[in-house]
Amino acid sequence: MPIRAVRGEDLPLLQDIERAAGRCFRDIGMPEIADDEPLPLAELARYEQAGMAWVAVDRADIPVAYLIAEHIDGNLHIEQVSVHPESSRQGVGRALMDHLTHRAEAEGIPALTLTTFKDVPWNAPYYARCGFRPVGEDDLGAGLRRIREREAEHGLDTWPRLAMCRPV
Repeated sequence: MPIRAVRGEDLPLLQDIERAAGRCFRDIGMPEIADDEPLPLAELARYEQAGMAWVAVDRADIPVAYLIAEHIDGNLHIEQVSVHPESSRQGVGRALMDHLTHRAEAEGIPALTLTTFKDVPWNAPYYARCGFRPVGEDDLGAGLRRIREREAEHGLDTWPRLAMCRPV
């Protein structure tokens, strides 16, 4: 599936993808996550303008998944990766993460990081299959620590969460 940079006209579609991908959280007893609103258009635009947002697109060039990232603690941090359920389980999320890995390699960045739900099958267990390993709380850099604090303020720590890292 082709991957390209996000364009301004894609931004509302990213919100739609996030809403659709979030619905499955309702099925595992996490309705607050299912009902959580996606990032505002202005924030998504910030990633797009920084060149830190990519989409996987179908044959009609319509986004079916996206990844946004930022530089945190000297690494590339995956802020969000979401795949529309109609395109899930086809390697699309992994392809987006591999795309980011190639960018990290080109820039001499040593690792990718992310934060995720520990016990949700399509979260930490999936990322572990993609080569990510847990980062202990004592080993978090200042940037990842701030991210975890913001997540806790947002109520995400209601369910076990962790930071993960994958060397490039």
